[in-house]
Amino acid sequence: MAEEANNEIKGMSFEQALEALEKIVEDLERGDVPLDQSIKIYERGEALKKHCDRLLKAAEDKVEKIRLSREGQAAGSEPLDES
Repeated sequence: MAEEANNEIKGMSFEQALEALEKIVEDLERGDVPLDQSIKIYERGEALKKHCDRLLKAAEDKVEKIRLSREGQAAGSEPLDES
C-alpha cells in the first residue's frame, strides 16, 4: 500500500504535488481530522514535500546562465551560480 502511494507521488508533477500538499495542510490546520488519519496524511505530506524538493532541485540543476560576448551575442552557457 505504501509503495503504491510512493509510486503515485513519483508520477506527480510539481504543481500536482504542491496542490496535494496544500490540501493536507488545510485539513490538518482545520483540526477536525481524527488522530490516526492525521498521522497518515502527515506522512503523505512529508513524502509530497520530499518529491517537491527533488523536482525543484532537478529544475535548478537545469537552469543555465547565458554568457555574452563583448558584442552582446550569446557565447555559450555555464551552470547557474550557487550563491
